[in-house]
Formats: sequence, C-alpha cells, structure tokens
Amino acid sequence: MALALFLTSPSNSTASTRWFLCFVESSSILDQLNEKQIGLLEKLNRADRVHLRRLGKLIVPDYWDLDELEYSPMPASVKRMEPDAKVMVIHLPWQVFGAYEHGHLTRWGPVSSGRALHPTPAGLFFLNWKSRQRTSKDNSNWHLRWYFNFHNQRGLAFHEFSLPGRPASHACIRLLQRDAEWLFWWGEGWTLSSDGRKISRHGTSVVLIGEYDFSSPRPWLDPESWKARIALPEDVLDAKGG
Repeated sequence: MALALFLTSPSNSTASTRWFLCFVESSSILDQLNEKQIGLLEKLNRADRVHLRRLGKLIVPDYWDLDELEYSPMPASVKRMEPDAKVMVIHLPWQVFGAYEHGHLTRWGPVSSGRALHPTPAGLFFLNWKSRQRTSKDNSNWHLRWYFNFHNQRGLAFHEFSLPGRPASHACIRLLQRDAEWLFWWGEGWTLSSDGRKISRHGTSVVLIGEYDFSSPRPWLDPESWKARIALPEDVLDAKGG
C-alpha cells in the first residue's frame, strides 16, 4: 500500500477523486516524503512536522499532485460571503480554517483551538490589532509570533505555536508558522476613533463555528469523513459573538 504515496492523479482528476488512506507507521512514511508532501500531511493531520512523528497513524492522500485547495474539507465557495471582501472561518469540530475572498476559498489549514478546560468560544468576531511577537500572560516562556487579536476583552488571538494534532491552547487559535504569517499580512485590523476609545471600523470578520467533541474520535482521522466537504450553516455570518 505504501506505493500509493507516489501516485500522481489522472489528467482528468477532480475533487471528487480524492481518497485518503490511513497508515500506522508514521515515521517510516515521513522519511519517504519531500517537503511539499510533508506540508500537506501537516494540514491533513492537524499537526506540525514535529508532532507528525508522534502520531500513531496518519491520514495520507493516494494522489499528491492536486491543487492544494482540493484537499480542503472546507467548501470551495459560500454564497452568503460573496459580498464580503474577506472572511476567516474556523470550524472547531474539524480543527480547520478557511480564508474566503468574496465567498471563494483562497487558503486553508489546520488549527489547534482551546483544550477542554479552556474552550474557544464560537461566534462572530473581528480581527482587531496585531503584533509580530507577544509574550503569553499564561507563561512568560511562551513567545507568540505573528499575533492577531480577535477578542480584545479575553485576549484571544491567532498566532504561531505548536500543533499537536488536537485542541491544546488556552482558547487562542494556534496556526502553523506559514499560515500565521500569511494571516498577519492578509487580514485587516480595526480602525479606532481619534481618541482610541471607539471602533470606527471593524476588521476582517472571523467566524468560529461549532464545538469540539472531546469525547469522540478526531473526525479528520476517519477516511470516510473526507468524502464530502464540511457544510457551513446558511447563517454563517449571523452568529453572535464578540
């Protein structure tokens, strides 16, 4: 079965031809892959490359050369978002983000949201302010790079940090380094009044959907779950939040 690692897709392949396989010996598989393939496995398994080797099994595609967006579980387009220049959607049950421009998916990747004791709240938020690096208030040894706040009262933000393949943060949204840096420049922050006390214009919309089920198996590790993309609610931009 390992030969499937190096198959290329047929010339007429589409998103419907995606099939994924589970492999148990993750270390031996990673030693056979190039940088681009490992980057794809980081996305599919919600884990950075350090933690990929610690996982007992990996979800692996049998075709490697599709457009990267074809591997996303997020919908390719969302009609409700077409009027909006940019929207960042995080699906908490699947631990994945989708960045949309006028309703069309432009980038996707893995996240690690809040652990069971510190769950990330669902709802509609906005990107507020950003910093290239901040020191965590929970632990002075945690340096959070490419920090972009989306909940000013609670101090919640997107930022680069380790992704272990499960929710593990203190309610922030952890991203891979390349995704955190991309969001830092792609996203738009708030505009404040001249006295700095009021928001005169909100930043990029951030929609956090659902709730992670800590009592159930991780859905992205089930190959059957990948046969259909995630269905977002029709009122995706109407959720209440901060």
